[in-house]
Amino acid sequence: MHSPTRTLVRLTRFAHGGGCACKIPPGELEDVLAGLSGPVPAAGDTSLLVGLATGDDAAVVTLPGEGGATSQAVVSTADFFTPVVDDPYDWGRIAAANALSDVYAMGGRPIVAVNLLAWPRDVLPFELVREVLRGGREIAAEAGCHVGGGHSVDDPEPKYGMAVTGLADPDRLLRNDTGRPGVPLSLTKPLGLGVLNNRHKATGERFEQAVATMAALNRDASAAALAAGAVCATDVTGFGLLGHLHKLARASGVTAVLDTAAVPYLDGAREAVRDGYVSGGTRRNLDWVTPFTDFGTADDDTRLLLADAQTSGGLLVAGEVPGAPVVGELVPKGTHSVVLR
Repeated sequence: MHSPTRTLVRLTRFAHGGGCACKIPPGELEDVLAGLSGPVPAAGDTSLLVGLATGDDAAVVTLPGEGGATSQAVVSTADFFTPVVDDPYDWGRIAAANALSDVYAMGGRPIVAVNLLAWPRDVLPFELVREVLRGGREIAAEAGCHVGGGHSVDDPEPKYGMAVTGLADPDRLLRNDTGRPGVPLSLTKPLGLGVLNNRHKATGERFEQAVATMAALNRDASAAALAAGAVCATDVTGFGLLGHLHKLARASGVTAVLDTAAVPYLDGAREAVRDGYVSGGTRRNLDWVTPFTDFGTADDDTRLLLADAQTSGGLLVAGEVPGAPVVGELVPKGTHSVVLR
């Protein structure tokens, strides 16, 4: 059910960018974070399993079990962004699915979330906020995740997302640094979300296939990856397939070979690139990965689509996931971290 107000206010007009395309460029972010990864505090009884070092999707700590019980892993993440679509209810659904995805990308199960909201209270009516929060709550409910409040600020630009806490088996995590040569790569959602969202922002044209893809949880894909014995995965969001693939290959000490003909795209994605609806975030992604990528014979449009800044994209799994296309494989480390064929 769409918001009854979706035709009245074009939310994307109030954002300088849209969705995960608004992320700080990956190269700049890595420069900022360099040297900030410190040792585990001496006090306390937790162990940091996943932190800043590999740029994974969420932080993971273990809690020791009591009385000989098996320890649990706590997964912690936060994600929020500017409107990616004009419909406030759909934006809430998409932002919640995107925030929950980081837990699924680690092999975890989200258990509680809190809302993160920025709103221009003197510009946009609060009835829109209600629709945003309703959308987020419904996706969280679909995930079996409580929403326990949150935090809001008055801001010139609307932003929404969630901080999410989940649980996982510390011996069955999906990490981005555990890829090994000889393992295939699967992709669980098609690409093209960024260019379709950018076209929507520019023209108002609504792409139902993009909304449905972004609002879909990665829960089943995560469960299928774990059931198949996968130990390495990441989700594909603002840094594009090439950016997240580069990070996974770099962290794992391997090279990723991508079969460009096997990569799935949403209907209308290639036409959107052809017509020039490419975000600045996508172009920055491509600039960042170019020194680490052997593009082979891939044309310019294909390169842009592979670097397209996704919002609430699918999981990129080192392993075969039933129902998901195999788009490449990991091989021993070579000159480049990513090779297109």
